Amino acid sequence: QVQLVESGGGLVQAGGSLRLSCAASGSMFSINAMGWYRQAPGKQRELVAAITSGGSTVYADSVKGRFTCTRDNAKNTVYLQMNSLKPEDTAVYYCNSFPLPVEWGQGTQVTVSS
Repeated sequence: QVQLVESGGGLVQAGGSLRLSCAASGSMFSINAMGWYRQAPGKQRELVAAITSGGSTVYADSVKGRFTCTRDNAKNTVYLQMNSLKPEDTAVYYCNSFPLPVEWGQGTQVTVSS
C-alpha cells in the first residue's frame, strides 16, 4: 500500500516561489506516473501536473511556464517547483498516482497573498 506525505507548503506573497515535495512509500512509485493535484475552497480537486516514471511531464494550462514537476525515483520523491505564484494558486496540494489516484495523503496548504 502506498503512503504519500506532502510537504513544503506555506504562505507566500504573489510573485513568490515554493517547492513542494511528496515522499511516497511502496514499490509502485517507481513504475507509476505521479501527479500533483490541488483543491481550492469550494472547488473540485484538479490536476496541476503529472510526470511519468521516465520524466515526461504535462501541466494544466493555468500553471504552464510557472510550475515544474520533477521526480527522484531513487528517493521515491516527486517535487513541484512553483514560481510566479498567484493568489488563485491558493489551495491544498496533493500528490498521488496518475491517472488513477489511490488513497489521498494529508496534502500541504499553499496560500498566496496579493
